[in-house]
Amino acid sequence: MDVASVQANPLTAATAPEVPASIQKEQREMIRAVKAINASELFGEDNELTFVLDRETRRPLVRIVDKKTQQVVRQIPPEYALRMAEDLKLALR
Repeated sequence: MDVASVQANPLTAATAPEVPASIQKEQREMIRAVKAINASELFGEDNELTFVLDRETRRPLVRIVDKKTQQVVRQIPPEYALRMAEDLKLALR
């Protein structure tokens, strides 16, 4: 996870809601923890730990990704569980 290359967009930075300091601190700690895990090669030298939001459900996902191919090796929760939750949500409307 290369966070050094992330640049702020001046248009969205001015309109984005301010994130509380406590949340910013948690985010920094999470980034440090993920970097430490990836540096330790806990998941192998070709894999890395990533955190993302599912586009459809907006739920956080933990993924182990192959660094070379960018293929998802493992995901928590699995894709089928996300789709089941979404289907259930639609059925209950």
